[in-house]
Amino acid sequence: MAITLTVNGQVRSLDVEPDTPLLWAIRDTLGLTGTKFGCGISACGACTVHVNGKAERSCSLPLSSVAGATVTTIEGLAQNGALHAVQQVWLEQQVPQCGYCQSGMIMAVAALLADRPHATDQEVDAAITNICRCGTFARVRQAIQGLAANQGGA
Repeated sequence: MAITLTVNGQVRSLDVEPDTPLLWAIRDTLGLTGTKFGCGISACGACTVHVNGKAERSCSLPLSSVAGATVTTIEGLAQNGALHAVQQVWLEQQVPQCGYCQSGMIMAVAALLADRPHATDQEVDAAITNICRCGTFARVRQAIQGLAANQGGA
């Protein structure tokens, strides 16, 4: 039985097992490889996507639990040929080092700032628990603080 959801603005019907993690449906079935596999237990955040506007870790989220939902991946974050504000500041601040975890980090930050445009350091600490092995956390914080202070988020 196919599971239908909207991914990056397109209605998609996926004929996969209902317990397939959303991550693998996105990557293997839809071919959207910007969302990364990191740990497989929802700890690292490399697989973060938006489900109905909320940041969710897709590696352990069964596809059946998002039937009918709206999912946005890193490929769908930019709109009308313009980078999302978080993507733009990531480039301007040279946040990534290796970049592997950054699609998940960007998705988590975009969701936080959409919900709390002027997020405090405490709110950032509570919401952004993504792991970056390169340790670019100082640049991540600087980029988030700049958006929260100057642009009011995304």
